[in-house]
Amino acid sequence: MASNDATEVETKYDVPEGVVVPAMEHLPGVVATTRPERLRLEAEYYDTADLTLIRSGVTLRRRTGGTDEGWHLKLPAGRHTRREIRDPLGPPGQPPPARLTNLVSGLVRGGQLRPVARMTTIRQPVILLGEHNEPLAEVAIDDVSAQSLGDVMVARRWHEVEIELTGGNVQLLRAADVVLRRDGLQPAGRGTKLERALGLDKPPSGSPGLTPASSAGAVVRAYLRSQTGVLTSLDPLVRMNEPDAIHQMRVTTRRLRSVLQAFRAVFSEPADQAAADLKWLGSLLGSARDAEVLGAHLQASVDRLPVEQVIGPVRARVQAHFATTGADARRAVVEALDSERYFALLDALEQLMTRSGPACESAAEVLPAAVRHAYRRTRRRMLRAYDAPPGKASDVSIHEARKAAKRARYAAEAAAPAFGDDAGRFARQLKKVQSVLGEHQDTVVARRAVRELGISAHLAGENAFSYGVLYGQDACDGRELRAEAFRTWEHADRSRYRRWLRGA
Repeated sequence: MASNDATEVETKYDVPEGVVVPAMEHLPGVVATTRPERLRLEAEYYDTADLTLIRSGVTLRRRTGGTDEGWHLKLPAGRHTRREIRDPLGPPGQPPPARLTNLVSGLVRGGQLRPVARMTTIRQPVILLGEHNEPLAEVAIDDVSAQSLGDVMVARRWHEVEIELTGGNVQLLRAADVVLRRDGLQPAGRGTKLERALGLDKPPSGSPGLTPASSAGAVVRAYLRSQTGVLTSLDPLVRMNEPDAIHQMRVTTRRLRSVLQAFRAVFSEPADQAAADLKWLGSLLGSARDAEVLGAHLQASVDRLPVEQVIGPVRARVQAHFATTGADARRAVVEALDSERYFALLDALEQLMTRSGPACESAAEVLPAAVRHAYRRTRRRMLRAYDAPPGKASDVSIHEARKAAKRARYAAEAAAPAFGDDAGRFARQLKKVQSVLGEHQDTVVARRAVRELGISAHLAGENAFSYGVLYGQDACDGRELRAEAFRTWEHADRSRYRRWLRGA
C-alpha cells in the first residue's frame, strides 16, 4: 500500500432544516474535542457517460482545499468502509492520473472518463480526542452545493454530517449513531455525495424475495450479478497486489464457471465461451496463487526439519524459485486484466445476467435437478477415486472428484437464496469435501514442485537429500488426506442433506 493511500470507515447523516448537530464530547472514550474550523473544498467528479463507476460504488474525483487535496479514487471495502487511493493534484485541466484510471479499467472497459459533477463543500470539522489526546474520529458538518454536468445540468444543495474513524472503533460509531438519531438526524439515503448530486436512487440490498416459485432465471441471474460484482470489485485489488486478492478472485471465477456449467439450461444463449474464458482467467490466477501458497508451504516445511536434515542452500533455493515464478505469474495476471479477452468476458457476464431462458419455469422445476446431476457426478468420481490404485491414478481421480464437488457446491450455493437452509446445509457439506480434496491436491502439486527443485539442486552440484525428505513428508500427508477425504464424503453423502433434491 502506498503511503498516501488509506482505508476510511465512516457514516453519513442527513441534517434536516432547523436541526442542530448535537455535541459529541460525551461519547464513550471521548475526553475532548477540537474547535471547529471552516474549510472550503472544491471537487470535480469523473465517470463514464452511463455512470459505470458510481453504479459500482466507486468514485473518482479531483479535489482542492483541506489537508488531503489531490486525486481520490474510492473503492467499496465493506459496510461503512471504503479504500481510498490518492494521487497528487497536478495542474488544472489534466485528465485523471493513469495509475487511478488503470485501477478501474475493468469497470470502464474502454469508456471515456469525463466530468459528471462539480461540488463545493463548506466543511466544519471537529476532531474527537481520547484520554491521551489521540484522534478517535472526525465529525464533519458539511454544507454541500452540487451541480451535475450532462445534457441537463441540475443544481442541488443539502446539509449532512460525516463521522469518520481516525483511531477509534466501531463502538464509537454506534454510540454516535444513537446520539444523532435522538436529535433528529437520520442515516443518509445515499452512500456518497455524488449519488445525491446526480439524483441516483440508493440501490436495493440483497436478492428480493427469491423462493422455489421464483423463475429459475431470476435465481441464477441474482447469483451471477452478485459474483460478477465481486469479480469487478477485486480487479483493482489484484492490480495493487493486495494480500489474498488473487485467491479471492480465483474463487470467484470458479463460482461463476461452476454455475454457468451446472445451469446451462437456464440461459437462452450458449455460455460456453464465457465458461472457457473463466477457465483461462482462473488458470492464470491459480498459477499466481500456487506460487504464493507453495512457496510458504515449502519454507514452513524446511523450517520444521531438524537442522541435520537441511543440507545445502535449501531455503535460499526455495525462496528464489518462488519469488521468480510468483512475480512472473502475477505479471501474467495483470496482463490478462488489461486484455480484450478479459473485457469481453465481463461484457458476456453482463449479457448473461439479463438474458436467461426458461423464464416461465420455476426454480423448483429446474434448479434441484441441475444440482442433483452435479452431485451424482461427484459421487461417481468419489467412487472411482476410492477404487483407484495408489499413485498417479489415485491423485488424478481425487483431483477430478474435487472439481465435481466444487461444481455441485457452488450450484447449491446459487440455489440457496430460493431453497433456504436445506440447500445451504448441502453446500456446506460439499465445501468440507472440497476443502479436504483441495488439501490433498496441494500435496500433489508440492511434490511435483519439490521434485523439480531437487533436480535443479542436483544439476547445480548441490546435495538433494533435503528435497527427498520434503517429498516424503508431502507423500505421507497426501495419504492421510486421502483417507480423511473419504471419511468426509461418507458423512456428506448422507440422505438427510439431499432431501430438498428429491422432488427434482
